[in-house]
Amino acid sequence: MSKTTIIVGLDGSEAGARALAFAKQRAKLIGDCAITICYVIEWSPFSFQTAEENEQRHNRREEELSMAHKRIVDPAVKETRAEGLEVEGIVKHGDVSDILEALAKKQKASQIVVGRVGARGIKERLFGGVTGRLAAASSVPVTIIP
Repeated sequence: MSKTTIIVGLDGSEAGARALAFAKQRAKLIGDCAITICYVIEWSPFSFQTAEENEQRHNRREEELSMAHKRIVDPAVKETRAEGLEVEGIVKHGDVSDILEALAKKQKASQIVVGRVGARGIKERLFGGVTGRLAAASSVPVTIIP
């Protein structure tokens, strides 16, 4: 029997912390289970930028990745590992629902766990929230934690 993997979308919010707590609880019940914590820095290739912004884009992107690891992912990984669970932390740029779905497919995950977050303005009203898009398009069960 292969190891069960749970993907957790972490965003630094209280709902994200509850999602991780839920995933840890489930992983302990399952036994032979790994958790992959993923923080996605939303980025669109369709955003408009000035020439100066494009020149600084790579450095800014590397700084964002490093900061996300230091502030959110690494502490969560350390805490989860201290509880005796197998865990991996990943930070990526892109669309949250696309990244989590691709990661679930790649790792043959049994489920994705995310926190429900409030509307973030007109973008979410037009395109739908991350959790809604993920639940609608995911190839594995999605657990949404309030």
